[in-house]
Amino acid sequence: MSDTLPDRLATNPKSPFYNEVLLVRGIGIRFNGIEKTNVEEYCVSEGWVRVGLGNKVDRFGNRLTVKLTGTVEPYFRET
Repeated sequence: MSDTLPDRLATNPKSPFYNEVLLVRGIGIRFNGIEKTNVEEYCVSEGWVRVGLGNKVDRFGNRLTVKLTGTVEPYFRET
C-alpha cells in the first residue's frame, strides 16, 4: 500500500470517492491549520471539506452537511 492520499475521499459508502481500505487505516484532516474530526468528504485540489451538522438528518436519513472552503491537509494517523 502506498503512502499517498487521494485528492478526494468520502466516508459515505454510496459515494464514488469512498475507499474503505484508507478509512480503516485512519486519516486525519487539518482544515485551515485546525484538526477536524467531523469531516464527511474532502477535496484537496478544489480546497473544500464537507462537515456534518450535528445529529441533523434529511428526510431520507442522510446526515446534513455544510461545505467549507480553505486549505485542506489530509494525513495518515499514527496507531
